[in-house]
Amino acid sequence: MICVSLAEPTCDALLKRLQQVAAKADMVEVRLDALMEADSLDFVSLIKDRPCPFIFTNRSSAEGGLFKGSEEDRIGLLEKAIFAGADYIDIELRTDPALRDAIVKKVHEAGAKLIISYHDFFCTPEKEKQIELFDSERQAGADIGKIVTTAEGPRDVLKVFSLYFKALDEGFPLIAFCMGPFGKMSRLACLAMGAYLTYASSSRGHETAPGQIPLDDLRAMVDCLNDKR
Repeated sequence: MICVSLAEPTCDALLKRLQQVAAKADMVEVRLDALMEADSLDFVSLIKDRPCPFIFTNRSSAEGGLFKGSEEDRIGLLEKAIFAGADYIDIELRTDPALRDAIVKKVHEAGAKLIISYHDFFCTPEKEKQIELFDSERQAGADIGKIVTTAEGPRDVLKVFSLYFKALDEGFPLIAFCMGPFGKMSRLACLAMGAYLTYASSSRGHETAPGQIPLDDLRAMVDCLNDKR
C-alpha cells in the first residue's frame, strides 16, 4: 500500500491536498504537528468523509516533527483522533511510557490499529539494536511496527531489510526502510520485502521526510511492477 503523508499548515490546505491525492493513495497520513491550529480541526467531519483510511500522527521535534507544545497536549490531539474514529494512530516508541501506554489502551478499546514508530535521522543502528527496537515495539502493544533510519550506504539498507525475515517468522506487520539519497529506492523495494505500507509525498516539493518519492511517480513504479503481462 502507498500512504501519502500530508503536512499542511492549515485545515483548508489539508482538505485541498487530500482531494488531490485521494484517487491514487491507498492511505493518507495526517501530520497534526504541521497544522498551525490543530485544535480547530474538525476530526469527526474529516474522518466521516475520508476517501481512504487515515493515519494520524503528531510528531515531536525529537522525531523530526514540528509540534512545540507539551507532551500532554501532543498526546491529547491523538486522543481526539481516536475518539472521532481514526483508522490508525502512529505514536513514537520513545514517547514517555505512561503516555504511550494510555494511547495503546485507547486505540485498542476503539478498535483502531496502532503503529509504534522509531525514526533515526542521522544513521542506521547496528542489526542488534534494530532487533531490540523491533521487540520493544511489539512488546509495547503495536499492531504494526515501524523502524525508519538514515542510510549512509547500501549496507544500511540491507541491515534494515533483514528485519523483514524476523517480521515474517513472527507474523508481525512491519514498515521498515531508509531515508536519504541511499535509502530512496528502499521506499519502493520494501513493498517487495513485505512492508505493510510505504510513504509518498503528495507532490515534488511537499516531502515530509528525506527521500520521499512523489505519489504519481511511486504509483507508476508500483503499477509497473504489478503488471502481470
